[in-house]
This record gives sequence, C-alpha cells and structure tokens, in this order.
Amino acid sequence: MDTRYKPIADYGVVGDLNTVALIGMDGSVDFMCFPDFDSPTIFAALLDADRGGAFKVAPAKEVEVIKQLYLPDTNVLMTRFLSRDGVAELTDFMPVREASGRRHTLVRQLRVVRGEIPCRLRCEPRFDYARVEHDVRLVEGGARFIASDGQVLELSASVPLTIEGGAVVADFVLSGDEEVVFMLSEGADASPDCDDFEQMFTETVGFWRRWIAQCDYQGRWRELVHRSALVLKLLISRAHGSMVAAPTFSLPEEIGGVRNWDYRYTWIRDSSFVLYALIRLGFTEEATAFFAWLEERCFEVSEADNLQVMYRLDGGTELTEVELEHLEGYQGSRPVRIGNGAADQLQLDIYGELMDAVYLYDKHGEPLHHGLWRRLVRVVDWVCDNWRQPDEGIWEVRGGRREFLYSRLMCWVAIDRATRLIIKRSLPGPFERWRQERDAIYHDIHTHFWNEELGSFVQYKGSDVLDASCLVMPLVKFISPTDRRWLSTLRAIERELVWGELVFRYRLESGAEDGLSGGEGTFSMCTFWYIECLARTGDLTQARLHFEKALGYSNHLGLYAEELGPCGEHLGNFPQAFTHLALISAAFDLDRRLSSAGHPS
Repeated sequence: MDTRYKPIADYGVVGDLNTVALIGMDGSVDFMCFPDFDSPTIFAALLDADRGGAFKVAPAKEVEVIKQLYLPDTNVLMTRFLSRDGVAELTDFMPVREASGRRHTLVRQLRVVRGEIPCRLRCEPRFDYARVEHDVRLVEGGARFIASDGQVLELSASVPLTIEGGAVVADFVLSGDEEVVFMLSEGADASPDCDDFEQMFTETVGFWRRWIAQCDYQGRWRELVHRSALVLKLLISRAHGSMVAAPTFSLPEEIGGVRNWDYRYTWIRDSSFVLYALIRLGFTEEATAFFAWLEERCFEVSEADNLQVMYRLDGGTELTEVELEHLEGYQGSRPVRIGNGAADQLQLDIYGELMDAVYLYDKHGEPLHHGLWRRLVRVVDWVCDNWRQPDEGIWEVRGGRREFLYSRLMCWVAIDRATRLIIKRSLPGPFERWRQERDAIYHDIHTHFWNEELGSFVQYKGSDVLDASCLVMPLVKFISPTDRRWLSTLRAIERELVWGELVFRYRLESGAEDGLSGGEGTFSMCTFWYIECLARTGDLTQARLHFEKALGYSNHLGLYAEELGPCGEHLGNFPQAFTHLALISAAFDLDRRLSSAGHPS
C-alpha cells in the first residue's frame, strides 16, 4: 500500500450543485473538478500524489486524533484535529447562493478552539488534469494562479502568503479562538472577502437545512436516509437538473487494476431510480427538473437514431474516452481514463428505465403532454422491433454483445409501462401490438433464461452464469417475490454471489466474462437490491439484520463508493449515486413493511 494515498473512504465531500471537492481527514483537498462536475481537475492528488495537485490546510505538527463530521442536516464539513498542543477545527463548504458575488467558491476556515497550534497552508493547483503549466503571483489579500490555457483561480487569505514553486504557502500560529479564512474562487474579478465568512457560512447552513426539511421520510434510519439525500443533492447539476453518477473518474474497482472509469455523466439508466427516490422523499422540484432533462433527450432523438446510453450534464453527446498517461492512478491503478467509450454501446435496458421514469412521473408528478407521448410511442415501437438484439448490457461489458437477461427484462418494463399508460390515461397507441410483444418477452425470459439445473434465472440466454442484476425482477413487478422460480433464484444467488450481506454482481471465477482483466469487489447497489428482495419475500427479520450490517460499511460520514473490497475497503468512484439511491429504496420499503407487520422501531 502506497502511503502517499489515503483510503477512498477517508474523504468527505462538499459542493455547490455545480461541482464537489473531496477533502481528506488530513485537511487536504485531493480531488476537485472546476468549475463544473465535468470540467478538468484543478486538484487530482487522489490520482497522482506527486503531479495531481492539492490544497491542504491543517496543523503543521502531527496530531493524535482526527475526527470528521458534517454539521447536522447540512453538507458543511468539519474536520477536528486533537493534539497535546490543543484542538483545531477546519470548516469546509461551498456557498450555494451567490452571497459572495462569486458563483464557484471553496471556503475553508481553520480555527483553534484551545491551545496554541502552529499551522500550515499549501495550495498547489494543477490545471487541466495536470496537463498545463501555470504562473503564480501575489495580489492584495491573496494570490492568483493563471494557467497557460487561460483559466484563473484566485485565493483570498486572511494571513500573508508566499510563493513556493507553483504553489502558495503560509505558516502561522493560532491561539485559542483565533481563526484564518481561505477562499478559492473562479476568475480574477470581484474576489470574495474573507470578512464575509460568517454571512456565507450562515447562508450555506440555512440553505441545506431548509432543503432537507422538505424530506418526507421520517421512518427508521432517518439520519442515514437524510445523509444519502444530501449526497444525491450534491450530485445534481443546478444548471441542468441532471445528476452525475459520481463526481470522480478512474478510482479503481480493483487496486492496481484496469477497471477505472469516468462517472461524471448522466446515465439514462439511472432515471427511474433517481425519480423514485426524489418523489418518495418529497423533493418534487428536483424530480421535475430531472424529468425535464430527460424530456429534452427524448425530443433530440431523430427518426433514425436511438437514445444514447449516457450524456454530459448539459445533454451533450461527446464523451470520447481518453487515457491520461501522465497520471499514475490511485495506488498505481492505470489507465486513468476521462470520457467514457460505453456511451456508444447498445444497452437496451435504458428504455425500461426511461419508461419506468415516465410512468412514475405521470403518476406522482404531472400528466404527460401530447408532444412527449408522441415521441415515446416511437421509442416503444423501436423497442418492439429490437428487443431480440444482443447488446452490451447494464454492466457495459467490453467482450462482445450477448442476449442479457437484464436487457430483456427492461425491454419488458418499457413496453409494460407504455401499455399501462394507455389504459390509465386513455392515450392513443398500438396497444394490441405492444401487449403481444410484452407477452412474448415474458415467455422468452421464462423459456430461455431459466436454467433448470441451477434452479435459477441466468445472466444471458443459454448460460449457467448467475448475475445479481436479476434481483431487479421482483422490484419491477415482472415476477412475484414469492414465486417458486424467484425464491429458487434467490437461493442460488445467495450461494454464489452473496458474501455475508454483501453481493457481487457476478463472479469472474465462475465463468462470467466481461472482456476485462482483473477482478473487482462487491457491488453495494446490488447489496441493497438483495436486502429489498428479502423484505419482499416476507423475511423481514433477516432483511433488517442484513440492512443494518450493510449500513456499517459506509465511511465515517455515511458515504459509499461503488464497491467494497475483501477487507471492506471502498473501491470505485466516490460517492456513488446508484449506491445511495438503492439504500434509500431499501430503507423506504423495509421500513414500510416493518411498520405494517407491527415491528418495533
């Protein structure tokens, strides 16, 4: 283990609904794209400890204890350093409102509560994924970083700064109740004033507390559900209404491995899960904005085209995959990739998630309008013509197309939700044709994806490989959670894919192929799907036990990456929206069933 790199779980995140910063327990900002989620990084020490760039504010001496927490009901992060010299507190946040006259600002305050503590600042950005040079100059009240590509950052500081190479540094001593403030912002005009800290802090805390107060969820595990909601809000673009799958790229699914992807985009696949969570929790404004973004994508599709698997936050379709060969990668995990080549794949399941999102929004949001329905009729007709095709599937395999169960299942969902809308809303459409195709998919799944020897549904047609994505089958109401075939499948998954309460998406050593070398950890999203499936079978005691044990795998702040390794270490991009969406769904369903069954809180 390279000690230059901290565990992925050792980070908290702050953001302003345009981007986020990952802040380690040592007070270092080790990852930040700026000014937007999909902008190039200005700090990327998480991906290259020497060349990536970082922004650290902390006591200069080693401390005995470090604790990190969010102020309750906010995304304001506090890191507390405890040593024999005294106690220091670092407060980090990004104002959501433009109180400072600056749209994008990272605010950092270091305060000594007790004692006298020598402290140090070092701010060393590396622009454009550490690919371009920059100049540094001291200005009144701080310093200015000017990149050769034209990007400018301004660091405001309440203590004198000095230049050290391409960085600025400050060494200072704070005594009880003294503080310093640093503000890193975009551009060089109208820099924020450090004296405005208290106003910016108060407004930011107020914003987050007003927002989470809208949450309808008051059940068991309320605090963790609220934290997941706050994480999801951080990942939603204020400008576009879309949500990034994660704010990072190339954090590995296996240390030293090649499964390193860029998740700073919006997947159509996430749509129904996002809307379900937002609507269930009472966040109608966010649900409406996200649905409007989906609607725009539907109207962009021409007669000859299909929906793309994923998009940029603004709806852009250019996601060319590039390897950053100059970066060594987290713990040496290479290649470091930006962009995502999977955007050009055929993944038929996205139409199921799209139509499920449409169905949910029509039911809980606003009724569909004529223009959108006409577009959706064309989409569903396309699914009817193409559901038999092999594709790359939910896991975006790079080893060739197959007829995957999950893709087939979600094509059934797409057509099923469309037929339900016709019945519910008396909308025009080729109902009989759709019904026949839906039923054909149902019979195809039961005939060609059921392995009698295993007693289970399998990953792709004719295979003997198990896949945790089939856990969605009862969740989308394709099969009863107490159907004999489903219960047999659940037992097979438990034997092959469940590890304690954690779940692998598939096992490469058992014959699964995805066209990539190396291995991976358990998928936390699949873990929460499994728990929800257990609850729906009626095994509430076991479901609750697994759920509460799975909650223990979050980091110290209640955040989850995409995967968990053999020692419970977080792997993959962080924090992962899909994991938190699945957690919310499992918590909501399990809490409701426990209450209905009379279980104590």
